[in-house]
Amino acid sequence: MMTEFQKWQYYYGKGWASVEQLRLVVQYNKISPEEFEQITGQPYETPEE
Repeated sequence: MMTEFQKWQYYYGKGWASVEQLRLVVQYNKISPEEFEQITGQPYETPEE
């Protein structure tokens, strides 16, 4: 069974998930900001309200 991190890393690698989608995944607490950075290579910035 894949962890949430592994699942989203796979989806991103396949082009099935975008950076914007991964930001939402962080907001839904499925992956951490650190995991976001590992997957995308970009720093996670908290979206402005």
